[in-house]
Amino acid sequence: METRLALIGIIVEDKKSTERLNAVLHEYGQYIIGRMGIPNAKEGIAVISIVIDAPNNVISALSGKLGMIPGVSAKTLYSKLPSQN
Repeated sequence: METRLALIGIIVEDKKSTERLNAVLHEYGQYIIGRMGIPNAKEGIAVISIVIDAPNNVISALSGKLGMIPGVSAKTLYSKLPSQN
């Protein structure tokens, strides 16, 4: 199956949502190839970057689930070319 590389940018504004967020990311762990989290204690938020190599439908499903979590915003940036897997 053809896959694409994508970057999902996540902003967590409600720390109570962290457990649900991590559960969703764990569910898609087989596709995640990198994760970086940057806490901003001054603002009380966190910024997380996820790099994923997966079929389009998997990337869309993950992004959609993340966006439905209260206090969490997510946007996805897709590569223009299919992954060379």
